[in-house]
Amino acid sequence: MSVVIVIPARFKSSRYPGKPLAELKGANGVARSLIRRSWDAACDVSGVSRVVVATDDDRIADHARGFGAEVVMTAESCENGTARCHDALAQLGSPEIVVNLQGDAPLTPPWFVEALIAAMADGADVTTPVLRCDHQTYRNFVEDRAAGRVGGTTAVFGAQSQALYFSKEVIPYVGKAIDSASTVPVFHHVGLYAYTPAALNRYVGWRAGPLETLEGLEQLRFLENGVPIRCVEVEAPGRVFWELNNPVDVPRIEAALSELGID
Repeated sequence: MSVVIVIPARFKSSRYPGKPLAELKGANGVARSLIRRSWDAACDVSGVSRVVVATDDDRIADHARGFGAEVVMTAESCENGTARCHDALAQLGSPEIVVNLQGDAPLTPPWFVEALIAAMADGADVTTPVLRCDHQTYRNFVEDRAAGRVGGTTAVFGAQSQALYFSKEVIPYVGKAIDSASTVPVFHHVGLYAYTPAALNRYVGWRAGPLETLEGLEQLRFLENGVPIRCVEVEAPGRVFWELNNPVDVPRIEAALSELGID
């Protein structure tokens, strides 16, 4: 199947304006922008015919072209990354699968994306990865919520891996401390999606529903309109996964880059 990775990137952000151009130091101490590191992560994925940065901002576009990325300009009115992927679709030919690798996830391992592509081959319309939290990631979630920060997203799903809900709260509720010998019963939702073009076309025909509006999570629009999302459980042994949601996440990601030896 023909697969295109789209990296949506916008300059305006209520939580972190200019986030795609934020610089992150790697293991060698050299800083690269967030969008550059996300592009590098996308280029490591096998079986992909094309990787593009989709933006409405000339600053991001010029910067991305400067390090060799292909850029497609999209409308400023795109309300989220999924809508931006749809807007880019007209410039992408006729791919069978569109992957939305959000531009704030430079620690995304290539096998996360490859697992989604494989799941799409089974006939799913929308797939997204979920990663069981390790104890450090779970502490990050709890600390962010205690401090009033909106950080990463958690997911709950049923026996057939069909998503039940996604939330900025830490779900399911854990009513007691989790000791270091216990498995954490919370799954981190990785900000990554694969869609069929038909699913993207349906998405932009719906208005944002109450759950999407309350949570600020674009994927809830599919669930609110009865379109199942298949959660694909992935693993990242020996790796820390975290997105850049707030400025406090910069040292977290830089520490992970150093630990992984990523320059």
